[in-house]
Amino acid sequence: MDTKWKNMIRQIVPFLKRNWQLIPGAAMIISALLIIYGMLAYQGYRPTGESILIGIIGNLCLAPGMVIVVWKTLQVKYENWVPEDENFYEQWKETGKKLDRIFIIAGAAGTLAAYGYLMLLINSYNYGNWYWNYAAGYMMVFTVLLQFILCQTVLNRFKNQKLELLMDQMEQLNQRRLDVALEIEKKSLEKVSRSDQLRIDLITNVSHDLKTPLTSMVGYLELIRKEELSDVVRDYVEVISERAEKLKEMVNSLFSLAKASSGNVELHPEKFELNRMIEQIFADMDDQIRGSGMEFVTRLTQEDTELISDNSYFYRICQNLMENALKYSARGTRVFVSTYVKTVDSQDTPQQGDLCLEITNTSGYPMDFTKEDIVERFARGDKARSSDGNGLGLAIVSTYARALGGEFDIKIDCDQFKACVTMPRKMPKA
Repeated sequence: MDTKWKNMIRQIVPFLKRNWQLIPGAAMIISALLIIYGMLAYQGYRPTGESILIGIIGNLCLAPGMVIVVWKTLQVKYENWVPEDENFYEQWKETGKKLDRIFIIAGAAGTLAAYGYLMLLINSYNYGNWYWNYAAGYMMVFTVLLQFILCQTVLNRFKNQKLELLMDQMEQLNQRRLDVALEIEKKSLEKVSRSDQLRIDLITNVSHDLKTPLTSMVGYLELIRKEELSDVVRDYVEVISERAEKLKEMVNSLFSLAKASSGNVELHPEKFELNRMIEQIFADMDDQIRGSGMEFVTRLTQEDTELISDNSYFYRICQNLMENALKYSARGTRVFVSTYVKTVDSQDTPQQGDLCLEITNTSGYPMDFTKEDIVERFARGDKARSSDGNGLGLAIVSTYARALGGEFDIKIDCDQFKACVTMPRKMPKA
């Protein structure tokens, strides 16, 4: 028996040291209960005003004690609670419903007890007491209702705070998964030969690790948006949604690049005009261009720019080059977008050749890199930038251009950066 008590003491002392707030909370609750007991025990000998005053003092002492004890009890019980899988939102929601039921049952029991005491006073007879009133009964009903409201408020705040922590943990977990997957892919591409089979295997092995947690996160974010949230929690949800969209864009770019590099793409040749596509891109990106603080100058050839190629892939090439210019050009400078037709001599007779698109901009940072460096995956021209871009833009341009039978070239002259895409009139057959 002595050993059992000693073991209990060894466990209780460290527990109280970690959760010392429970001591003053419990002391306030005990003091409040003694005050309320004094009000109930001598209710027949106190006037109405004195009973109400004692009840108010008891509530002022009981309220902070209940808040502290309930909050710390919830923290201790659910401190190490973790979801069994990625369905953390549904699991925590179900746990919250169980807690709500417990609090409602306790509140209902307390309300019935207080109401029963009030009815007992009303239906009793006065046997010679100096003061006979129902103030103590009314104060008990008020006390129970007040403490229930406070406890329910504490519970709701705890549930929201725990949900925020779970969301942060899942976001960090997904980010770590992505970082690990990207690091594995980067090292693999540096050390292993870039064969078609390797790229296909890479897509197969990594796609699940990247897309599964991201899809789950986006799906549950949409579910959370449908719930009644506080303004703070809704702000957190919007921030995470924005980051999830950026993450989704990076994942899609990564797999588009890997798929195109492997040659495992299905192309759909169709006839279109290069000049008309450039005009369409300017219309689609009008808001970005207007807000960039730069002037875009177009120099489109008057010659025929019709070609047969994959419209969607070629659009992505042009769009990436425009976005690259928007991100890395010096503010207040001009960006030149030009198209022209290469001429080739055939038996001393000039003939129309390939179509060319050139975008020339003035860099907003020192260009201390080579052409080979900038088209490598995960490479940034401005290494100080960390918010915009993912280092895949020009790599995608180079890979897509080769997939369509064209070429991509870069020319660097002091602060001038010129990107040139050369495309045949007709896409070669696979």
